[in-house]
Amino acid sequence: MSVISKSRFSDQRVRQLAQAYAANRPLVQRGLTVGFVFYVLTAAYRGIFARPSPRRRDEGKDAARKDGKSARVAVDAVFYQRLSIILRIVIPSLRSKEALLLFMHSSLLVFRTAISLYVAALDGKIVASLVRGQSLQFLLNIIRWLLVAIPATWTNSWLSYVQNKLALAYRTRLTKEVLKQYLGDEADGPDGKVYYKISNLDDRIKNPDQMITHDIQRFSTHLAAIYANLAKPVLDVILYNYQLSQNVGAEGLVLLTVLVQTSAALLRALTPSFGTYTAQSAALAGSLRHTHSRLSEFAEEIAFFGGEETEKRLIEQEYAALVQHEEGVMNKKWWYGCAEEGIVKWLWGSFGLVVCAIPVFFKLPGLSNFDLGSRTEGFVTNRRLLLSSSDAIGRVMYSYKDLAELAGYTSRVSLLLDTMSDMKKGRFEKALVSGATEGENGRILRSRGQVLLSDDIQFDNVPIVTPNGDILLKSLTFNVKPGEHLLIVGPNGAGKSSLFRILGGLWPVYGGIVRKPHASDFMLIPQRPYLSLGTLRDQVIYPHSQQDMGARGVTDADLVAVLERVQMESIVEREGGWDVTREWRDALSGGDKQKIAWARLFYHRPKYAILDEATSLVPPDMEGTMMEQATALGITLLTVSHRPSLWKYHSTILQLDGQGGYIFMKLDAEKRLALQEEKQDLEAKLLEM
Repeated sequence: MSVISKSRFSDQRVRQLAQAYAANRPLVQRGLTVGFVFYVLTAAYRGIFARPSPRRRDEGKDAARKDGKSARVAVDAVFYQRLSIILRIVIPSLRSKEALLLFMHSSLLVFRTAISLYVAALDGKIVASLVRGQSLQFLLNIIRWLLVAIPATWTNSWLSYVQNKLALAYRTRLTKEVLKQYLGDEADGPDGKVYYKISNLDDRIKNPDQMITHDIQRFSTHLAAIYANLAKPVLDVILYNYQLSQNVGAEGLVLLTVLVQTSAALLRALTPSFGTYTAQSAALAGSLRHTHSRLSEFAEEIAFFGGEETEKRLIEQEYAALVQHEEGVMNKKWWYGCAEEGIVKWLWGSFGLVVCAIPVFFKLPGLSNFDLGSRTEGFVTNRRLLLSSSDAIGRVMYSYKDLAELAGYTSRVSLLLDTMSDMKKGRFEKALVSGATEGENGRILRSRGQVLLSDDIQFDNVPIVTPNGDILLKSLTFNVKPGEHLLIVGPNGAGKSSLFRILGGLWPVYGGIVRKPHASDFMLIPQRPYLSLGTLRDQVIYPHSQQDMGARGVTDADLVAVLERVQMESIVEREGGWDVTREWRDALSGGDKQKIAWARLFYHRPKYAILDEATSLVPPDMEGTMMEQATALGITLLTVSHRPSLWKYHSTILQLDGQGGYIFMKLDAEKRLALQEEKQDLEAKLLEM
């Protein structure tokens, strides 16, 4: 009797609990729904802001070292810190065009979700009217279907358009900021010439052109897409599942959530480090592009040496490394895609079918009138909602992969911005020669000198140091006043070009005091002058534009007079006028290039001209004429040349011995020429003996 009594009591207790649950089910449903929304938001936050495993952090460091910067590439706090800095560039304010486009994008995403909910319900009504044989209702539902297609197609097209506009706006804003720093006109002091310093004084970036053109474009595209890939799926999961809970009950929703999250944890554990792979791919692609650009830049030298096979081998090595990496990534994406589709599409689909069947096999409180048409309508609607919800959950899962790829491009863009910032602050990271950080050499490299503005050029105990830490002269002192032409001689590697780079503000000063005019008061004429893209006029007035030339009151007739100074006035007629455009570095001979460079000097008339073997390809009589005309225009010459014919045009000489020593003194050209002739006679007699 006691066992039977206990059994009856248990059955009665269960019935009471079931009745209490049925009576309070609406409140329980609301609690479960609110809990589900909170859980989805929390899970999405944790998934997006998940910290990487130690293994992935190490992989990120390896990927970054490929381009010279030791930093992890993963979806972690470092990534979000970098991204926040870049976001302040691409979205400068809430009133900016980018913020407006982002608001439009968000509104369209919400509107598209609302349309999807309506279409899901309409789909069920169409099938239900078909099952019930209600022809008029079926026709009305078809008309509604066609009408809703108008805003649906409009919304989808606008979403794609606005997202592309947003990507282009991001790229434009970021490119302008990068070019502002990269090519900024800040020649006074250590803040300018970033484009030069990043390639010559630092080892972190080997291919800034690839970063500016390709990586910024890929970053902008991913950034514009990531918002839709994150916000829209989370919103869809909440709305679709809320509507689903109203149809099948929140109990089924909770069961579905448990099953989905369990399988999602498995899928996340299998997710490779896509951020690291993206950064590695970008670095390898940039290295391959850099190797190809060297082939174009030094094509003449390679052709003379017959180095085709060597260059082919180098390019094939770079390409093989890229292909090997991409094949490895493809293999990982293949098996990950299999696991992803199996779990997201098929396993979650079976879970969904079970949930959709709950109202058919179980009578739930509050759900009645389940005839065949109602069951069909409910199943089709729930099935449509479930597919949309499953797709949204899948996209939330995919978003981590998208974020990882965005992290890869973010690390590349951040590396570019950080390196340019360091260049402006005079912070360089370059491989140094052996012993550069030890003893006196280390003390010199750790110190900094002063650069003061002055009409004269004065070096006071200034060391001449190359970017890799090689100290050419520990202390250099000399003084040049306006009008005192300086001749600089010495063997290769003695520091002649290094001295000019300090004068031009290209290299830092590691000690002493440098007094010199502003960098804009100097003009360089190298042995192989630079000729820009543009017209013949542009070659003479570079870097001025035609508008700048007009603002100075200079006409084409004045430019002809400038060309007459270098005996090249016939080139205007020969080439077809001032406005003709050619690849001038190929169209002109070496001597003509040097004459154009001298014409450019006479056009600008700077205070000082740096001549680095600038007359090596012109006749001696033309050489003397150009020197005399530069003097007549008040241009002080700083000349590197081994041609004795130039000695008479200079008043001082700085002679470097290549061993860390130097002599600075007045230049007596006649005496020096006599000594030179005597030296040559003695050498000739020694040869005879």
